[in-house]
Amino acid sequence: MTGPDTPTSFKLAYVPGVTPSKWVRIWNERSPDVPLELVQTTAAEAAALVREREVDAVLLRLPIDREGLHAIPLYTETTVVIVPKDHLVAAADEVTVDDIADEIVLHPLDDTLDWDAPPGKPALERPATTADAIELVAAGVGLLVVPQSLARLYHRRDLTYRPISGPPESGVALSWPDEETSDLMEQFIGIVRGRTVNSTRGRQQAPEKQPPEKKTPVKGKRPQAAGRKPQAGNRRAPQGGKRGKPRRRG
Repeated sequence: MTGPDTPTSFKLAYVPGVTPSKWVRIWNERSPDVPLELVQTTAAEAAALVREREVDAVLLRLPIDREGLHAIPLYTETTVVIVPKDHLVAAADEVTVDDIADEIVLHPLDDTLDWDAPPGKPALERPATTADAIELVAAGVGLLVVPQSLARLYHRRDLTYRPISGPPESGVALSWPDEETSDLMEQFIGIVRGRTVNSTRGRQQAPEKQPPEKKTPVKGKRPQAAGRKPQAGNRRAPQGGKRGKPRRRG
């Protein structure tokens, strides 16, 4: 994986809530000579970042416009609702969209769930970011529905969250430019797919030519050259020959 044409690094962007640390650790173990550079980006800018070749690949949330991009779905997250700790929802193990139908549910502009509008009652204004919406939940303005990783990312002591059924789920995918699957890209694909270090990955390379194997002659047997005449004293007639008649003793 090294040579004059090998890139000096591999740039990987990721959106909030996605934690690539495990894959980065495996990369560093397998390719210590090629640093993996992490670039944090927003959900809105993630696809454009890799489409414009500013990074080699990106971990983003689906759905996206796949024109000019590859995308491998990796996993799907649980959707949760964030509420104040003293809210009635906090007493349940799991809720449905009907349980929050009468609540104000915030819909930030950077919402990562694929829906036209969240359940419940809309707020007067949409928060600019998920972080802003978290602050409003803490202030008692409304509730917020997000992927579970974002609830963990913006954790506060005065807030909690519960799984909610009904809203869309957030899928996380690995994306990179179409028609630019380099050897390093293939290697990272193998890592996120759980391939071992001995698994086939990357582009197929021609096998190295091995030196011809030396044959060791078997002891006790001497090779006979083609066309060699039998040695003198050999009583055995050549194959296909005739034996002479024995002489009578006088």
